[in-house]
Amino acid sequence: MDTKQGPYPPNQGFTNPGAFPQTGFAGGQPSGYGAGYGAPPPAAGFVFPESSHTGYNMPPNESGGPKPYSNESGSSYGDDLHGIDFSEKTIRMAFIRKVYGILSVQLLLTTLLIALFVLHDGVRLWVRQNYAFPIVTYVIAIVLLFALACCENLRRKSPHNMILLGLFTLTYGIVIGVVASHYHAKDVVTAAGITVVVCVGLTIFSFQTKWDFTMMGGALFVCCLVLFVFSILAIFMGPTFQLFLAGAGALLFSVYLVYDTQLMIGGNHKMSISPEEYIFAALNIYMDIIMIFLYLLRLFGSRD
Repeated sequence: MDTKQGPYPPNQGFTNPGAFPQTGFAGGQPSGYGAGYGAPPPAAGFVFPESSHTGYNMPPNESGGPKPYSNESGSSYGDDLHGIDFSEKTIRMAFIRKVYGILSVQLLLTTLLIALFVLHDGVRLWVRQNYAFPIVTYVIAIVLLFALACCENLRRKSPHNMILLGLFTLTYGIVIGVVASHYHAKDVVTAAGITVVVCVGLTIFSFQTKWDFTMMGGALFVCCLVLFVFSILAIFMGPTFQLFLAGAGALLFSVYLVYDTQLMIGGNHKMSISPEEYIFAALNIYMDIIMIFLYLLRLFGSRD
C-alpha cells in the first residue's frame, strides 16, 4: 500500500522511538538530535548537563566555584572590566594635571608682579613712599588665605573658589613684589633660579621616592610654630641668627613641599587629598614655593 511521505524526511538511524527516555521531555518527544522538526521546547523541570550548558569548563577555585581567567599581568579580567583601579588612577592623574595647571597660572602671575615691582623704577619708588598700600594688600591676602583654607564650601564651590584663589594670588603676589623690590634685581633673579631648581628636584623626588612623608604632618606643624616664634625673636637678634633662621625656614618649607606633593599624589601613601580639593592642593604647593623663595632671597640677597 502506498504511503504518503511528509514534507520532512524521516528520522534515519532511529528505528525505535520508544527507546528514548520519556521523562523530562514535553509531549514525550526528545529534544536532542534525532527529534522531529518542530518539537516543543524542553519542560521546565529539565536540567541541561553542565558541559553542554557552559560550553567550556572553567578550572575551580579554592572555594569550589569557577576561577576567573587572568591576563598576563596576573590581574583578573573581571577587575579590568569593572575598572576600579584604572578609574581611580585616571581620576588622580586628572586631579594632578588640574592642580599643576592652576599652580602654573599662579606662579606666572606672581612672577610678572615681582618683575613689575623690581624692574620698574616708578612703581618701586611709589611703593616705598606709600606704606599703607602693601599693609592693606597683605591684610586682604591673609583674610582670603584663611577663607580658602578654613571654609570647605568656599574652596569647593565653583566658580567662587577660582575667583577667591585669583584674588588671593593677585594680592599676595603684590605683597611678594613689594618685598622683592627692597632687594637688588640680580639677587632676586638668583633666588628665583635657586627656587626653581630646588622645587623641580623636590617634586621629582616626591614622585619617585618610596619614603612616605605624609605621616610627618604633626612634626612639620610643630616645627612651623617654632620657626614662627624664632622669627619674632629675630627682630632683636643679629644678622648671623637671621641668616641661620632663613636657612632653617628654606629647609622646613622644602620638606613641606614634599609633604604636600605626596598628599596630592595619593596612591600608596598613608594620607592623600580628595580629588575635589584641587584648590586646596594648589594653594598649599603655591605657598610652599613662595616661602622657599622668600627665605632664599633673605639668605642670599642684600637689601637695596
